[in-house]
Amino acid sequence: MEKCFKSIQWGLLLGITLAMGACGLPEAFNQFSQEADNQFGDQHFKTAITLIELHKVRYGDYPQSLADLKYTGDWDKLATQSVSYQKVDDGYILNLERGWVGKADLEYPPDFWQNLGIVESNVKGLPSPEQTLKS
Repeated sequence: MEKCFKSIQWGLLLGITLAMGACGLPEAFNQFSQEADNQFGDQHFKTAITLIELHKVRYGDYPQSLADLKYTGDWDKLATQSVSYQKVDDGYILNLERGWVGKADLEYPPDFWQNLGIVESNVKGLPSPEQTLKS
């Protein structure tokens, strides 16, 4: 009897899985996941920028590493763990490594980057130095 019940359970699970696939739920989840990645990535990227730029205002220079940031909150750790940061001579490189569970696909307009110390990023829209000089 127990063996029969297990077979019915597996059959139901297989049937539900096939029905979900036929209804397009994987595509819906992928779309939801990408939107969530973009929303979380956007928030994490902007939070990291804010913390880095605030450090410069307070101490006169960009931090050597994200570990040097002071007075951060618990939620800020999510942001700093979602980016990679490197201080360079003329500013910093900031790359977004993840959004919610995967990669975010973000692009900001040129004025977003205005007066920030970011010289390189994997986030799209950062004007080249030549474009910045022309502005």
